[in-house]
Formats: sequence, C-alpha cells, structure tokens
Amino acid sequence: MSRPHVEAASKAIGDTLLGAGFDILKSKAGDQHPAGPPQHGAMGQAERAFSAASTFLSGVLAISASQFIGAPLKLIDPKFYDGYMAWTKESFAVLTATMTQWWAPTAVRVTGDESMKDQLYQMEDGSLRCNFPHRLVMMANHQLYTDWLYLWWIAYTNKMHGRIYIILKESLKNVPIFGWGAQFYNFIFLSRKWETDKSRFQRHLSQLSNPKDPMWLLIFPEGTNLSETTRAKSKAWADKQGISDMKHQLLPRKTGLQFCLQRLKESTNWLYDCTIAYEGVPEGQFGQDIFTLRSSFFEGRPPKSVNMYWRRFKISDIPIDNDEAFERWLKNRWTEKDYLLEHFYRHGSFPA
Repeated sequence: MSRPHVEAASKAIGDTLLGAGFDILKSKAGDQHPAGPPQHGAMGQAERAFSAASTFLSGVLAISASQFIGAPLKLIDPKFYDGYMAWTKESFAVLTATMTQWWAPTAVRVTGDESMKDQLYQMEDGSLRCNFPHRLVMMANHQLYTDWLYLWWIAYTNKMHGRIYIILKESLKNVPIFGWGAQFYNFIFLSRKWETDKSRFQRHLSQLSNPKDPMWLLIFPEGTNLSETTRAKSKAWADKQGISDMKHQLLPRKTGLQFCLQRLKESTNWLYDCTIAYEGVPEGQFGQDIFTLRSSFFEGRPPKSVNMYWRRFKISDIPIDNDEAFERWLKNRWTEKDYLLEHFYRHGSFPA
C-alpha cells in the first residue's frame, strides 16, 4: 500500500486550517513575500482586522464565560467537570479553524511513512479523517508560533479536539484570556528549570495516566519555535557540546519528552511524530518573519500550504529508561526530520 496523502481544499472546517504567527507587525520579507503582494489595501486590512478581532473576542469571551460558570463543577462532580471543559476546548478548536477558513484559507497536505498505514484517510469530499488511537503522545518540530493550532486541527479530524493537552512555555500562561483558558484546559506550562518543572509535570501526568481516559499529549522537544535568535543559540549549544547542529530545526531537548514517556508508558502505547513545513519559506529565512498575523489574516497572504509528514513509534521500543540511549534515539529522529525538511525545501513535497 502506498503512503497516504491528503491535500485539503478550502471547503469545510476539516479542509483548511490556520496560517499565521502571533507577530502583528509587517512581514520582514517585504515585497519578496512568497504569496505575492498584499491582497488588500490599508482600508481593507483595517476592516479585516476589526472583523477578525471582533469574531475572535466574542467567541473567546463566550467560551471563557462558560469555563468560569462551569468551574464549581470540579468540587461537585470532577468527572462531569472534565467532560464539560473538554466541550469548551472543542469550541475553541472549532472557533480557530473557522476563523482561519474565513480569513486565511490554506491547503493542508498530510503524508506518512509505512507505520501510518490505515491511519490517514482522504474522504470523498477531500477532507481528512485520522484513525489515531484515543491515547498517544505527540511530538513535532516547531516552525511557527501556531504549529500547535494545526496539530489541534489534526485532533479535530480524529474527534479528539476536546482531549488534547499541550505543553507550552511558561510565558504564555499570563497572556490575557488565552492563558486563563489554557489553564482550565489543563495545559502544562514549563519554565525550562527542571527543578521547578518536575513536580508540576508529575502532577499533571498523574492526572492523565488513566488508560480509560482519552488523551493526546503534544510536546515540542525543541522548546521554542525556529527563529534567527533561536537558530544562533542552537548552533552555539551544538558547538559547545561538539555535536552537529540541525539545518532546518533546533536541537531537541530530551528531558521533558523522556519524563512524559516514562510516566505514561503503562497507559499509552504510541509516540506519534509530525514533521511540519510551510510552503514558500526561502532558504535562510524563517516562517515566523513571513507568515505573521498581519500578512496571513489581514493582508490575505497566508502560507500556500501547510505540510505534515507523520510517523509513529511504539513506546515499548524506545530506550526511555537509559538517558544516553534515549538522547541518541531522539537526536537520530531529529536528524531524520532534518532530511525530510531538506527534501521538502528542494522538491516542494515530502518523500512519497
């Protein structure tokens, strides 16, 4: 059987997805933007910004209000509370996907290796349906601030968008509305200080360890998205350690992922890996500087396509209890992902 391939068209929520970074400033790519000149003038951009902001704020405020209203349920019926918060999480996923279809429609292309046989299906209407298990750990490279939204959309195609848990930077915890909502969603915020993070990690993972509870846990082992600054830091670290750096990614950090797999190995069988790439990023430039919030949503210049290459690994086959062996294993997987990205940037697609 050939590897699955899905190219989503802009017909329904399941067909298109998000396409922007959080930077509201003008793209640094200037007139060389891969999507061409702005599709809307200054007045049009202002109108789009107002309508998008109004839609988002009204939706988020309604969802946040429902979260606060439902908060007392945690004391009355914790199980019902979890289901209620999962419903509000589903609502947020649908809101972001719908907004992107309206303001920044983007084709999503999904492929996978032989391990993904019977996992990815293209429906008759061109939409994607995933057949992933109800419990898994998911890792991905981090190209844009909004990678996690595309992966949340993958959960939507699997009817798991209310049961996804994302590991995020501590700084996002204090973002108004978003940070508050993410705490209700039981997302995990890390400060990158293991002495501080370990106990917090342990508490969250213990809550997610029931094998009967559906759970997708998303982690970005690079710790942050690719940019000029983080690219330099990754190279400096590689030079200091005497190891080879990545070309299209940052060097991954093993501690968080290893801890997750160790704590969840009794209740979760699979680690899913996504390599994500954006069409149109010139060599030597960074997606976050090109596909900003302004260029994608207001100027009408989202990525031409978002591309994902999927693999999966049995957790029982990964050396999670040996620090050195696991570090080598993770580095090897990231090296493979770098080769996949090199192929994508040379040929415009992942290997078939």
